[in-house]
Amino acid sequence: MTTDVTQQPSSTGSEPAGMPTLRSNPFDPPDRLAELRRTGPVTRLRYPDGHLGWLVTDHAVARAILADQRFSARSELKRVPVARPSVAPFYGRPALPGWFLDMDPPNHTRVRRLLAGHFTVHRAEALTPRIEQIVAEHLDAMAAAGGPCDLVDAFALPIPSMVICELLGVPYAERAEFQRNSATLFSLEVTADEADAAMVALDALLRDLVRRPRQEPPGDLLGALGASGRLSKEELTGVGVLLLTAGHETVASMLGLGTFALLCHPEQSRLLHDGNVDVTNAVDELLRYLSIFHFGVPRTPLEDVEIGGVPIRAGESVTVSLPAANRDPTRFTAPDTLDLARPARGHLAFGFGVHQCIGQNLARVQMRIAYPALLRRFPSLRLAVPTQDVRLSADMGFYGVHHLPVTW
Repeated sequence: MTTDVTQQPSSTGSEPAGMPTLRSNPFDPPDRLAELRRTGPVTRLRYPDGHLGWLVTDHAVARAILADQRFSARSELKRVPVARPSVAPFYGRPALPGWFLDMDPPNHTRVRRLLAGHFTVHRAEALTPRIEQIVAEHLDAMAAAGGPCDLVDAFALPIPSMVICELLGVPYAERAEFQRNSATLFSLEVTADEADAAMVALDALLRDLVRRPRQEPPGDLLGALGASGRLSKEELTGVGVLLLTAGHETVASMLGLGTFALLCHPEQSRLLHDGNVDVTNAVDELLRYLSIFHFGVPRTPLEDVEIGGVPIRAGESVTVSLPAANRDPTRFTAPDTLDLARPARGHLAFGFGVHQCIGQNLARVQMRIAYPALLRRFPSLRLAVPTQDVRLSADMGFYGVHHLPVTW
C-alpha cells in the first residue's frame, strides 16, 4: 500500500527536492527519509513556495534543535514542507491570542506556565477512574450494537473528545461541530478561506463558553484559568480552541492508527492482551513507531548556526522530521520493528524542549487504558476489510486512519 500527497524528491538527492511522503507501508515513514538520513543528519529541502531550507532526520540533531531556543517556533516565521493552503491565515503573521504553540519565550512561557499545573502526571492519573468509565461505556455500546463497526466513530474519536470536553468544560453535545471544524483546520486539502471560517466558528464556540457564569470554585480548566484573571478573554478563548482541537485529534489518531498496527501485528497484540508487557512502555513504543506528526515540526533559526556539522543561516526554515528521528538506528535498535517490550523512552513523538506537548501525560493515560481494554473486551477483534482498503489520513496534519472497519 502506498500513500502520497506531494511531489517526491529526485532519486539522486543532488538537487533539493520536496518533502518525502510516499510510503511503502502504512506504518513506516517514507523510505526516502531513511535514505536521506544515511547521507547526513541535515539535508536540503525545497518548500512548496520555492524556499530552500533544511530537513532533519537524525535523532540527536532533532533533539538538539528542539531544545535550542535560537530556533524559533513563532508562527510568523513558520513554513510547512508540503502544500497546505489551510495554514495561510495563521502562518506568516503573529500567533493568535493564546496559541502559545506558535510563540517563543517569554510570551510562550507566560501562557504555558499557567497551564502546566493542570497537566502534570498526578493530575492525569487522578482522571484514571473517569477515563476507565468512559472507555467501558464505549466498549459496552460497541458490544450492544454488534460488529462490524467503524472503530474511529465508535471508540477512537469519541473517547478523547469526551475526556477533553470534561476537562475544559465544553458541553459534549457540541462535539459534532467542533470535530468538523477541527478536521477542517488540520486538513491539507481545504482552502485558506475554509480554514479561516472553521477557526472563526471554533473561536465563537469557545468565546461563548468562557463568558458563561461558572460555579465557585470552577470545576473545569477554562473556568479555573478565567478565575485566575491572568489571561485576557481573547487569550483564554485561544487556549481553549488549541487544547480542544489538538487534545482530541492527536489521541484519536493514535487510538485508530495504533489499533490498526496492533491488528496487523498479532504477536504484539497478544502481548498487550495477555498482560505480558508493561503497558506504559507499550504505549511509548506505539508512539515512537507511528509518530503521527508525519510532516515534522517547523523551526526557524534567529541567527546563523551550525548544527549537525551543517551551517544554517538565520531565516532558513528547518523541518524536524519526528518520524525519521524516531526510526534512527543509532538511537533505537531495529527501529523499523514494532516491539512493545523494547525500552522506547527517549522518542520524540511529543517533541522536546520548551514546546514539548503539554498534554502528553493525559494522552498517555488515555492510551494506557484504552488499548488493553479494547483487546480484552474483544479478543477476536480483527479488520473487517482487507488491509489495503483501510483509508489512511495522509491528507491531514496528524497521520492516522479516517475509518477502521473492525469486527469480532
